[in-house]
Amino acid sequence: MLERSHLADNALQALHDEDYDVPFNTQSLCHDGLIFMGGRASESLDGDWTFCVDLLDTGLRQKWFAMLPEAPENRTEPWDYDPYMGETVPVPSNWATMKEKWYFFEGSAWYTRALDIETVDSSKRQFLRFGAASYDCKIFLNGEFLGNHYGASTPFCVELTGKLKTGRNWIMACVNNTRTRDRVPMRNTDWFNYGGLYREVSFFETPKTLIKDFFLYLVPDGTYSTLRAEVTVDGVPAGAVTLSIPGLGIEKDIVLDADGKGTLDISARPQLWSPETPVLYDVSVSCGDDHVCDRIGFRQIERRGTDILLNGAPLFLRGISVHEDDAILGKVTNEDDLRRRFAHARELGCNYLRLAHYPHHERAAQIADELGFLLWEEIPVYWAIDFANPATYRDAENQLSELIKRDRNRASVVIWSVGNENPDTDARLTFMKGLAETCKRLDPTRLTSAACLVNHARNRIEDRLAAHIDIIGLNEYYGWYEENFDDLAAIGENSDPDRPVVISETGADGVIGEKGPKSGLFSEDYMAEVYIRQIATLRELGYIKGMSPWILYDFRVERRQNIFQNGYNHKGLIAADKKTKKKAFHILADYYREIAAAGEGARKAS
Repeated sequence: MLERSHLADNALQALHDEDYDVPFNTQSLCHDGLIFMGGRASESLDGDWTFCVDLLDTGLRQKWFAMLPEAPENRTEPWDYDPYMGETVPVPSNWATMKEKWYFFEGSAWYTRALDIETVDSSKRQFLRFGAASYDCKIFLNGEFLGNHYGASTPFCVELTGKLKTGRNWIMACVNNTRTRDRVPMRNTDWFNYGGLYREVSFFETPKTLIKDFFLYLVPDGTYSTLRAEVTVDGVPAGAVTLSIPGLGIEKDIVLDADGKGTLDISARPQLWSPETPVLYDVSVSCGDDHVCDRIGFRQIERRGTDILLNGAPLFLRGISVHEDDAILGKVTNEDDLRRRFAHARELGCNYLRLAHYPHHERAAQIADELGFLLWEEIPVYWAIDFANPATYRDAENQLSELIKRDRNRASVVIWSVGNENPDTDARLTFMKGLAETCKRLDPTRLTSAACLVNHARNRIEDRLAAHIDIIGLNEYYGWYEENFDDLAAIGENSDPDRPVVISETGADGVIGEKGPKSGLFSEDYMAEVYIRQIATLRELGYIKGMSPWILYDFRVERRQNIFQNGYNHKGLIAADKKTKKKAFHILADYYREIAAAGEGARKAS
């Protein structure tokens, strides 16, 4: 047995030490290590990786990561796992969709693949980038532990400089999706707990001095006349940092301080980005031999009292919530899937999508920039979180920082959300206030929100967090979980909110096909009637400045197992096949066309 091999310190420790994870739980792969990727060349490491599930964490105990390739006939001990031979799975993927026996598996799984380097270029730096790994991902190279990352939906980079060898190198990733009480999210959620390397993995090189971070935005002062560039360079600065925006006739040098950071304000009058005119400008930044680029739109989003304004004009968010879920691919997405999502949102009459309840694929915001959709993006501070635990806050703040650094050049993203349906306690208020402050510190150009709480006994919004965010998100299910629609109208009168309220969720399940009932709860007709009554009520509430009903597509979830649900939430306006529209789809589309027409009429009149 491998516990008795030279890899383990001793047999008893390998078998019985329950602190085996401690040396590998550094969380050193975090937002501080993210590298700006715009325009960088990279080598895709997608494809088949050797794979093995590891329920008992035998791999960490036996140090599978230190095993060297060896022909089976030459081995002196029987291996419990062979990282270099055997079963493979594609990356990106999630193991639940690969085999039925892995469907509900929660634990560790090992991924291994070769990285062949013809010649190690000592004049450059080398990195891996993982788009996402659910949830805790430990990375090894040629038997050496390089660090681990927490968070199922945000990217991280791993530096390989000085650790690669000419010829064949071996990358191993131990990915664990176990739900624990100190993680974000915690154990109880309402979406499927997919595990695995489910977004793209790549290898890239940079010069010794590289552009680590770059943020360019329209200064939100109401004049629409100043762009601000913020850049961070890692390594010894090699000459000036040059910013170029050809479409605006701009080419400027940015002066760096001793820490490699620089900020520059530039007078400019860009054409403003909006859903009607999603104008993007090609932008490039150079520092020595390092060059990055991006396509960036410039706009101003703000709140004044109970109004949301885009470029100074009042805005109603005609939206829909979306999960990252597919009946075949699980949490994996691709270009076709993303563009289908936006096409359906366009058909629905949306100008806005809520990407729930975690960071979605970064390509979503890039496409939204191009097509002219506004986005609400969030982290999974969801339901019951250990708000008093500093380790939990560290996890949440890191995920939020990674999301913001990844997407803050995207004009489409107008709202950062810091939580969903959490109990209003002192610990939670401190936790969430801290996250809202982090949003403003990393990005002063966007609004903050969270799905806040309603006191249903008093029919009023009662959530102390509301005073510390820009938009009050309201999840309400009158007609489904709550019965009396009159209570929905009363909430606004009793609450008298001093800031905009967005109906972040509302809806009802509607099961179509042979398994669906013809009337009553879970029927398509009942779902349609809920939408009719919701719209009739909400159209009279002036404090409501947008809505994103729950949800665009039916999605997979473990906790919903009655005879109609069968492991799915059926509140989608479109079935899980992402083709079949329910009656409620057309009801909401008609309402959004009415709102859009009224808004267009108001603009023409003014």
